[in-house]
Amino acid sequence: MKKSVVNVLVFGALVAVGFSCSNAEMEGRLARLEGRVAELEAGKARSGPASSAATASPTIQQTALEEEVPSGPAPVFTWAEENYDFGTITEGEIAEHVFKFTNTGEAPLIISNASASCGCTVPVWPKEPIPVGGTGEIQVKFNSSNKPGVQNKTVSITANTNPKLSRLNIKAVVSPKAGAADGPVKK
Repeated sequence: MKKSVVNVLVFGALVAVGFSCSNAEMEGRLARLEGRVAELEAGKARSGPASSAATASPTIQQTALEEEVPSGPAPVFTWAEENYDFGTITEGEIAEHVFKFTNTGEAPLIISNASASCGCTVPVWPKEPIPVGGTGEIQVKFNSSNKPGVQNKTVSITANTNPKLSRLNIKAVVSPKAGAADGPVKK
């Protein structure tokens, strides 16, 4: 039941955004909402109206959840890089980048979810636990169709780490396709 309510909320947010990824403010809101949904699906969020986390602002909620420290040994992401700039690409290109990481913690690392701030960005992550000292990759594909201009996208990674949420960022300047009209065609 809880998951279906969360899915309805996410769908409502997507409808409100209008499936548009060009507005940076809306993308930020959607990224925060996706992060919150991932936390709820992971069962780490407090529920009920009496909970102080339920009535706090999203920033306070996220901070409270990130500060929950698990007992015992924990895995740790050590990223080769957390930001990647594709530079200038042509509209319609699908740009790909692989973010590499090592588990430098003291327990196996399990990624439970990876979600992007926009449907134009798709992450692929390892579903198997990464052992201590092991390495992994998260592949990110960005579809630049109908996305001219500067694009900044975020991939939120939910794992059994502390903090539970990690973020990867990609950037691109998308040049309009050659021959694309800038406005109405004059005859």
